[in-house]
Amino acid sequence: MIKKILLSVIALIAAVGCAKNEIKEASELDKIIATNNYVIVDVRTKEEYEDERVSTSINIPYDEIDADVKLDKNKTIIVYCRSGSRSEIATKTLEELGYNVYDAGGIATLKLPKEKGSNRQ
Repeated sequence: MIKKILLSVIALIAAVGCAKNEIKEASELDKIIATNNYVIVDVRTKEEYEDERVSTSINIPYDEIDADVKLDKNKTIIVYCRSGSRSEIATKTLEELGYNVYDAGGIATLKLPKEKGSNRQ
């Protein structure tokens, strides 16, 4: 019985900790958006981007990000992908190139307006 209670308390603490992290991340993104000094970059494939995207985003697939990419270094670059894996890679690459980057993770959890592409049926 005590084990069950202890496990429940641990699970509750973990859940609260995760919720606090989500709130912290959301508020950080909200602060960036409020500055109106950012560029949103979708680092998925062109096909994924054409299917659905954040309304104001541009598409630069993560494996095409290199020194030739020209983004405004005075703006925060917000990157996202499908699940967060490619955005993590893109974040590291862009930071190495001198950009201020915020990794927004996956599109499904991103709380920004989205639009469907023309190839949706």
